[in-house]
Amino acid sequence: MPQPPRLLLPDAPALIAGLGRATLLTPDGELLALSASGLAEALGGAAPLLVHAPATARRLDLPRFDAAFDLLELFAFCMPARPAAPTPRGLAMALDLTPPVDDAAAAAQLPEMATILLRHLAAGRHLPLNRDAAILTAHLRKVAGWSWADSVLAALGADAEKPSLDPYKVWRRLPDWEDPGPAQPPGSFDVSPGEARTRLAHILGEGSEQRPQQADYASAASGAFAPREDRGTPHIVLAEAGTGTGKTLGYIAPASLWAERNGAPVWISTFTRNLQRQIDQELGRLYPEPEERRRRVVVRKGRENYLCLLNLDEMLGQATHPDMAVPLALVARWALATRDGDLMAGDFPGWVAELHGPASIWPLADRRGECIRSACPRYKQCYVEHSIRRARTATLVIANHALVMVQAAQGGAEDVRPLRYVFDEGHHLFDAADAAFSAALCGGETAEMRRWLLGAEGGRSRARGLRRRIEELAGDLPDLLPPMEAALHAARALPGLGWVTRLSEEPREPASEAAAERQSNPTEVFLRAVRRQVLARAREEDGLYDVECDLHPLGEDLPEAGEALERALKRIEEPLARLREKLMARLEDEVEELETTDRIRYETAAKGIERRALMPLAAWQGMLRALREPPPLPGERRAFVDWLALTRREGREVDAGLHRHWLDPTTPFALTVAAPAHGLLVTSATLRDAGLGGDEEADWVAAEARTGASQLATPAIRAAFPSPFDYAARTRAFVVTDVDKTRSAQVSAAMGALFLAAGGGGLGLFTAIRRLRDGFRHMAPRLEAAGIPLYAQHMDAMDNATLVDVFRAEENSCLLGTDAMRDGVDVPGRSLRLLVFDRVPWPRPSILHRERRVHLSGGDPKGYDDALARHRLRQAFGRLIRRADDRGVFVLLDRSCPSRLLAGLPEGVPLRRTGLAEVVAETRAFLAEG
Repeated sequence: MPQPPRLLLPDAPALIAGLGRATLLTPDGELLALSASGLAEALGGAAPLLVHAPATARRLDLPRFDAAFDLLELFAFCMPARPAAPTPRGLAMALDLTPPVDDAAAAAQLPEMATILLRHLAAGRHLPLNRDAAILTAHLRKVAGWSWADSVLAALGADAEKPSLDPYKVWRRLPDWEDPGPAQPPGSFDVSPGEARTRLAHILGEGSEQRPQQADYASAASGAFAPREDRGTPHIVLAEAGTGTGKTLGYIAPASLWAERNGAPVWISTFTRNLQRQIDQELGRLYPEPEERRRRVVVRKGRENYLCLLNLDEMLGQATHPDMAVPLALVARWALATRDGDLMAGDFPGWVAELHGPASIWPLADRRGECIRSACPRYKQCYVEHSIRRARTATLVIANHALVMVQAAQGGAEDVRPLRYVFDEGHHLFDAADAAFSAALCGGETAEMRRWLLGAEGGRSRARGLRRRIEELAGDLPDLLPPMEAALHAARALPGLGWVTRLSEEPREPASEAAAERQSNPTEVFLRAVRRQVLARAREEDGLYDVECDLHPLGEDLPEAGEALERALKRIEEPLARLREKLMARLEDEVEELETTDRIRYETAAKGIERRALMPLAAWQGMLRALREPPPLPGERRAFVDWLALTRREGREVDAGLHRHWLDPTTPFALTVAAPAHGLLVTSATLRDAGLGGDEEADWVAAEARTGASQLATPAIRAAFPSPFDYAARTRAFVVTDVDKTRSAQVSAAMGALFLAAGGGGLGLFTAIRRLRDGFRHMAPRLEAAGIPLYAQHMDAMDNATLVDVFRAEENSCLLGTDAMRDGVDVPGRSLRLLVFDRVPWPRPSILHRERRVHLSGGDPKGYDDALARHRLRQAFGRLIRRADDRGVFVLLDRSCPSRLLAGLPEGVPLRRTGLAEVVAETRAFLAEG
């Protein structure tokens, strides 16, 4: 009988870092409290056992560790695709250990964590997942000198494996997707309110907490699943459900029942990827068996979110480099265990990119639109293609607003057009539509089109360009070559390499023919004219931030530059249109001769030309034609808002261009998304404004306008369900009256004092990144000295999802963030018990906002601003109480805040305006009661 493998634990000191201080547990069991400067001497060159080496070094203000036993790497290797917050406490929770109460306990727990992970690997060494694990580890030991290599090989019982790159080639072990065939016509049977309630009770199970509002909500949501009576007249339900109603399961009940009954998926769309993940987790209550859940539930995102197997294949040459071998190995391990290949907020540990640098992970996703679809040798194993085909036969598809809108904006989709939608976080529909249906004729967009057409002209990219894509198809179709060549020749009118540098250069006598060609490039000439007008018209700024100006009156050189660029774009568009027509003609003329794979390739090429080139070219030419039109009269309503902008990053100019947005983006949303559907449920905790006056009808009218419901032929069904939480007893709200919001030091000191009073669990929200950074530098030392870790968006090298995971796991930590943290945080319990705003979150002044507040405000521009600010405060307040037993304090450090902005807070919330000292004392006392 084979002997179980032995465990080989590293003889390493365990290290826990605070800000400028360290706790070290030596292998002999001695516990040391050290300064950062004394740590190096105590280590004596030994590689420490720790969690998150880069973060540990940053907190100690030390250079990166030359070698370390990072438990996050071991966790990602032994338990791929398993979630864990990248801190000692977070890792303990992921391993079902009692979270440590202090740094000494955390240090003592690190060796135990290593033991658990290695035992888990040893117990599963015969599983298919670990078939090549020893070979992979041998490669890591040879190439990268991986700290964990000997321990992992011992756990696998394989000390002398021959190194190889084969384990990196995960596509060899991934299943091929199968085409489900044509979808059958869906039924149109409805879901009655009683049936929705019954399904909800089934999901909740016996003995569950009874929430009458949730059952009532499910009944109301069923109205979105009634049969449509006429084309273009979907049933639309607007349902506002206060926090704690249980709306997720409330709408899942009728949605799942309708999908099962009628043989077509319901698309559930959210604004954030975090909520996609939460909904997916909730569906475990309806489909507890993993295989059934995988069959019935599909998460859909844009291609840029997924691991691209071709990118992985092309990066394997870097797997022999010491800095790249480990991260690519962790990706290979994850790729065999992942549910759907989602690198961004899926089951991939985002902190791997923090451990080894973004360049080790982000190039693995198709972030530049270089997917070659059916021409890809990994096409049959592609995660995206898997998800597209699974979505066609799924019961529920969990998407996001961005994907739904972009597919509609592109005039077609890879996915079958849904008949029924649930738009959760429906208050974000306006912003999502605004982003999807806008256009920008700028340097970045036009240079990207040149790259797509001409391919890589320098640097490292696999961008093959149109020539290579067409030559693969045109072996026996010489008639495709002339329009292709004409398009490629014309594409040189788009910005070439180095255009950003030339953007700010003044025209001068060219030194060569190539320089003359670049200087006369129509797009670059137009961009320089844009830049000149923006700098001439915009208010004087400090040079750090973006600037913009009105399009009219046109600058002296802009009309001529615009006409020249319009002609140049037309010369690109015309041959591309002919090329697309010839590809489509082949599909029609040789329908019987073409193999299925060839048909897919031709159709993909034609769609790519339409989506990536013809559609933006048409939009850009329309924007340029508008330069010849008379400027709108003051107060004149029009469909679009056009303006010029100069984009800066860290004070450096990076782009310039002409921008166009719909004045009301719900117009294209209603036309392209809502009207073709049969039914929509739009839901949120904050659909209505709930402003002053108690005019319920006006609040609903505003909600219908912001969601596009008012533009549909049938009136919306309205439903509202109050939160069951006792906000009067469980919350407090304050406006601090003696802090000057314009003085960063005062704001930081006040926020830090409140965080200390709460003992952590504080979320600080800033309306500007610069003020956030100043606040972090002021607060971090004082909080860390009190044992309260401080994390911050734009400061920590973690993505937002990882920061929220850390904040949730570290109950007494604090987090600073901007807009994304205001809307994207779901942290129940004591981990979020205090929320502090640095100032009123007024909408940012801009030309687009200026026009909207005039034309969409119903004659009350100030009220329009009030509604947006009130909504943001209400959304943020909703982060505080996520469970009935939560307690929370809301503080606004802006004494100028008008009372009307706080009218949207839940009814009964005690609101006081008082000095900081009293707010600190009451915060401490109120939270201590919990």
